[in-house]
This record gives sequence, C-alpha cells and structure tokens, in this order.
Amino acid sequence: MFVHEGLARIEKPFAVSGDIAIIAGMPDISIGETICVENHVNPMELIEIEAPTLSMNFLVNDSPFCGKSGKYVTTRHILARLEKELEVNVGLRVEELESTDGFKVSGRGELHLSILIEKMRREGYELSVSKPEVLYRTIDGVLNEPIERANITAPSEYSGTIISKLNLRKGIMETMSSENNYTTIEFLVPTRALLGYRSEFINDTRGEGTLVRSFDKYMPYRGEIPGRKNGVLISQLAGTTMAFSLFNLNERGILFVGSSLDVYEGMIIGMNSRTEDMIVNPCKNKKLTNVRASGADDALKILKPKKFTLEEALEFIAADELVEITPDAIRLRKKLLNTHDRLRANRTKG
Repeated sequence: MFVHEGLARIEKPFAVSGDIAIIAGMPDISIGETICVENHVNPMELIEIEAPTLSMNFLVNDSPFCGKSGKYVTTRHILARLEKELEVNVGLRVEELESTDGFKVSGRGELHLSILIEKMRREGYELSVSKPEVLYRTIDGVLNEPIERANITAPSEYSGTIISKLNLRKGIMETMSSENNYTTIEFLVPTRALLGYRSEFINDTRGEGTLVRSFDKYMPYRGEIPGRKNGVLISQLAGTTMAFSLFNLNERGILFVGSSLDVYEGMIIGMNSRTEDMIVNPCKNKKLTNVRASGADDALKILKPKKFTLEEALEFIAADELVEITPDAIRLRKKLLNTHDRLRANRTKG
C-alpha cells in the first residue's frame, strides 16, 4: 500500500482518514466495493452504478482511406483499448457484434461516448461509428424509454419556436418563467428526440440560447418522432474534388467539402436541399476547347463548406450512415459504399 505525501508516493503499512491510498494486487476490484480485514468482512453498502441509456457500434474502418493517418486500425487494437477503458469507466458496457467486425458500446449518454471517441482519435485510433441508439426497457410489460430533463434559457422572442419544436419531439413542458427578456423553460424530452437537436437549437436561438441536458428517468414509449428531413449528396466515384463541380453543386444543397480534397465512392459530401439522397460527381472538371467566350475564365465562387465537430456529425447521420473517425479527419459516409449494393439493400429492406 502506498500513500501520497506531497508529490511523492510512499509505501506504508497503514493509511488514516483523509489519505489517498494506492493498493496493488487486486485486479478484480470495482467501484463501490469495500476492502475489509481478512476474516472480518463488514462491507459498506454497495454503490449502484446506473445502467447505460445510449449505445452505438464501434466498427473497423473499412473505407479506402483506412490506415492513412491512424496507427491502430484493427479489431484487436480497438478491443484492447475498450478493455482498458472499462477498468476506469464504470458507466461503460462493451459487447461483441455477431454480424460484423465491431463492438456495441453503451454509455450514459451522447457526451459520455463522444468523449471516449475523441480520446481514441487523439491516441491514433481509426474507427467508424454508427448513429447513437437509445436502450429501451420493458417495465411491467410496458416498453419504456430514457427521458432527459432539458433546462433551456433563451431570448424570449425565440421561446415560441423552441416550445413548438420540442412539442413535435414529444417533449412535455414542466416549468416556464421570464425575466429581463430571457425565458427559462424546463422540458422532459425523450433522449432519442434530442439526438440532432443541438445544432437546430443553436440556429433557432441565433447562438444566444443555452441547453443543459441530464438523464431523469424511464417513462413509457412516446411514439414515432420525425427525423432528419433532408437527404445527402453522395460521391459517385473516388478522386479529387474540383472547383468546377462544386460550383455547380452549390445550388443542390450545403457542401461539406472544399476543392482539391480526396473523396471516395459512397462518401457524403453535402446535404441535399430535397428529402432524397442524390449521387453526384464532385471530381468532374471543365472540358477544354478551342472556343473562348466572354466570362469563361471568371473565378468560380464556392461557398465555404460546413465543417462538422464530432458531436455534430453523430447527431447528423441517419441509420444507414457512419462517421469515419481518424486522427486528422472526421468524414461522413454510407454504410454500403457501392451504389448498386445500396440499391440492392434498399430493395431487400422494402
């Protein structure tokens, strides 16, 4: 046994109240358990660790860019890192997936899991992760889902929009008060309804609102909730993006990539202005001819592409999409990269 004295760690035969003790030789001990004297077992009440409410799949990165920037890319590497995390992260659960090379990782919420992914990314790991899914429970024969308490403060002029949006997401308003042109609202909202809402909330409040979420309890399932309305722009082939193509795609929606960037087939390069997905060619360049026209050589003006943070990417993707995470990039992609494979899968699903 060791105790800390200043910055030094000193071995001692005993520790007194208030000491931070380090004890070696017990690999199976967990949070909340009591160390007792041999033959005199008198444990304190065990601390109950709350069960996870959200899960996502951690998959091996199988994109064409796999291994270009990461050091750890195999199933063995990912499993070893997750097992190491389980030693200190008591709210985490890890299960092997039967159908593919990956793991189902469950945690206490979106932030809990995104912190783990960010740590792995900075350590040199490459992986693909699926859209977060809530974990349901059956209580007394009734399907229940996790409910979060959302505390919102925003300018009063935006409160009507916030209330309308959260009502559509099956939220129930508990309290509301106004002071100095700011309104404070407390909602009980299903966890799955808040996935993808933060970006929408920032836009609705012009960046002036605050949204604080915390798990509250399990309640009966509240029915279907509308998801993302827009489709995506999907790269048709592998290559380097060209300003000429991107300029023409500006009218189709919001782009996620700029010019002179490498893309691959099945990679999501933008959000469509319509509801359906669209397959596009971002690598097409202008053909050279002997004919010159007035204005033909004008500079092409491309709007600044939207850059996703990890949290925004996890919120944005749909069920058939993945976030590809590498040390130097966060990309969005379809689970099935090949166009014909996706069409075949959709027909089978239909």
